[in-house]
Formats: sequence, structure tokens, C-alpha cells
Amino acid sequence: MDERSGARYPLTDPRWCGDDGAPLTVSPLPGITREDVDTGTRSLWRYRAALPVDIAAPVSLGEGCTPLVEKAWGEVSVRFKLEWFSPTGSFKDRGTSVMISLLAQRGVPEVIEDSSGNGGASVAAYCAAAGIRATILAPESTSPAKVLQSRAYGARVELVPGGRDATAAEALRRSERTYYASHNWHPFFLQGTKTLAYELWEDLGFAAPDNVITVAGAGSTVLGCDIGFSELLASGQIRRRPRLLVAQPANCAPIHAAFHGRAAAPFAPTVAEGTAIREPIRLPEVVQAVRRSDGDMAAIPEDDIATAVRRLAAMGLYAEPTSATAAAAIDVFRARGAIRPGETTVVLLTGSGLKAATTMGGLFADQGDTP
Repeated sequence: MDERSGARYPLTDPRWCGDDGAPLTVSPLPGITREDVDTGTRSLWRYRAALPVDIAAPVSLGEGCTPLVEKAWGEVSVRFKLEWFSPTGSFKDRGTSVMISLLAQRGVPEVIEDSSGNGGASVAAYCAAAGIRATILAPESTSPAKVLQSRAYGARVELVPGGRDATAAEALRRSERTYYASHNWHPFFLQGTKTLAYELWEDLGFAAPDNVITVAGAGSTVLGCDIGFSELLASGQIRRRPRLLVAQPANCAPIHAAFHGRAAAPFAPTVAEGTAIREPIRLPEVVQAVRRSDGDMAAIPEDDIATAVRRLAAMGLYAEPTSATAAAAIDVFRARGAIRPGETTVVLLTGSGLKAATTMGGLFADQGDTP
């Protein structure tokens, strides 16, 4: 369905956008109960009963079931959800597994995807597993490690001059002749991402956390959590949605600006390369999801992101700068009173530091060896 116009399309229609070019979502579903969880399956497919269509042969690499690790962040106790334990090293595998499973079931032979790195690597991996040909378009500034990973899976990778938005525009142009398997556009990607909410619910003894802190570029984790927790609310499994507390780098924070009713500040480069999206496709929906949860947003300076990377590493968590942005926001939200004493707060760490080796090398270059 198109939430903006109210237009509806059948699930059997292989479209990825509405007739007017708007993004689509699956109509609200009733959710599942703990009895519907397939506990014999160790992947996100344990929640397959929550999907809107039956997938006879899922394309799975073991995604989901990632660790939830309790740590002290200053005076705050939080639980870090380590999504980098996903098969390709980032949270994107949740959405990709469900999206590519659907496309494989429909017999799609070839796809195109645009990505700043993690999404492309994920689509490349699952296409390899499904026997689907993949072309990945990425900005020319993309981390070499992420480009290498996509190519290793057998995808054709093309680097596009300009930034993230130029890459998206090129993918849209080519989508006229090749199926567009976009992690930002395809509604079934969000159906995979919503399993994060179901998994946190199960992780916490079939209870919802009070707060979920995440970073947002296009906002798929925000929307996935909104969809999943809304379904759990509808099925009577939780009493209220968790507050969604969302961070963006101050150098590229269009969702933060829209949430606070301001014009976006001029874009500047950021170490959190995975969030460098100036015009998020689902911006109004992300803002609405945060507000629906009684949540909040914060814009994080570059120095604070770098500090959070080092602080996480010092406790044994090697997170890429994009996901470390969420950790940097803990102090901001605590100072505002959005995180209260005694609450359960989950912080999503979406990608491994191994995904951004060049940037990480710069952040740790001055540390040297210690005797």
C-alpha cells in the first residue's frame, strides 16, 4: 500500500513503488504470539509466521539470532544488539534475506541495487545464494572493503561519480530494464527488518524494551522496529511500543531536521558513511514512526562519533562509525531525560568495524602500540 495516497496493490504484483513513484509498505498485519515462533529454526525465519506471504524455500545464510550484550555506558546500563554477527557483517541481511527469498520464489533472474556499501554487499551475498545475477552501484567514495566484499560474492560492482544520491538516481534510471532490488524501496525489505523487533521481544523474555536507540540513514531500522512492535501490540504480546530514539550525524541529518521542524543544514562529509543520505525516500514515514513511539532524535557531531568508536572498542565492541553513532547518542538522550533509571534500553550496533577498515585505521592511527 501507499501510505501517502492510500492506493493499494496486490501482493502478487512484483512492483517496488506505486504508480506515482511513492514508496510502498505492506498493509498492517495482525502479528504473532510466542506460540507461533518456530523455535527449531535458528535464524530470523523462526518468525516466518509473521510474514504476509508464504516463502516455500527461504534464501537463508543464518541471519538473525544476534547477541544482546549488557554493558555499562557511564552510569547507564544498556544492552547492545550486535547486528554485525549477521552473515555479511551488517543488519541489512535481515531485510535482504526476505526480499531476495521473495524475488527468487517469483523467478526474478537479475537485479540491480544501489548502496553505500553494506546493503550492496548483502544483496550480492543473497543473490549468490539464490543464483540471481546482481549489479551493485556504489558511490566512488565507498569503503574498499565493502566493494571487495560485493565483488567476492560474484556481483558486478560499478562505482558512480558523485555522492550517495547520484548513485540512487543512476539505479532508478536503470530500473526501467532490470528489476530494482532496493533495500530502501522494496516493501519486503522492511518485512525482514521488522524481525528485529520480534527478536528483541524474544531476547527479553517475550517483553518489549523501554527504549531502542538506533542510527538512521534511510531509516529502515526505525521503520522495521515500528512495524514489528506495532504487530506485537496488535497481537496483545506487549502493552506499548518502545520509544524509538534515533541518531544521525550532524553533518547529514535530514530526518532529524524534519522531526524538529527545521530545514536541513548543509551537507558535509561524515565518518558515518552509511548514513550519508540527503533525501531519504521514506522520510515522512520515519518521522511519523518516531513520533508514534513518543521517541526523540539527536544529531551527533563528528568528534563524538569518533569518541564513541574508540569507547566501544575499549570495551571489546568493534563497531563501524555508522553504528557507533547510536552509542554516541546514549549520553544525549540520557541528558534529556529520554532514558530513565531502571529502564531497559537496547542500542543497535548495525555494522562491524571490519566493514570500514580505512576509516577505522584513521581513527586509531594515533594510538600506536603500548608496551
